[in-house]
Amino acid sequence: MKRLGIIGFTLASFVAMATNAFAAAAGDAGSGEVLKWRMISSSFALAIAAAAGAFAQSRSIASALDGTARNPGAGGDIRVSMIIGLALIESLVIYTFVICLIIILG
Repeated sequence: MKRLGIIGFTLASFVAMATNAFAAAAGDAGSGEVLKWRMISSSFALAIAAAAGAFAQSRSIASALDGTARNPGAGGDIRVSMIIGLALIESLVIYTFVICLIIILG
């Protein structure tokens, strides 16, 4: 099941980026049709990144809480590691947002 989910996310991201390639082949960069496809592909890419980021963050928090429940003495170290991990996960979603803006405006 986990492998099927990973394959599904990968295929969905390829499809989202392929629509941008089709838009570039459809006409010149200033046409409304190209901008429409750029917006659609960027929306799909951002939705996939946000969903994957939210899933990863929920798993991270659940694992940190489980670790703290098993060993309360290590709660401080686990909390710091969790916050660093959550910041890195969230930065990936922000990078996707920046790339989507570049695709739309470029």
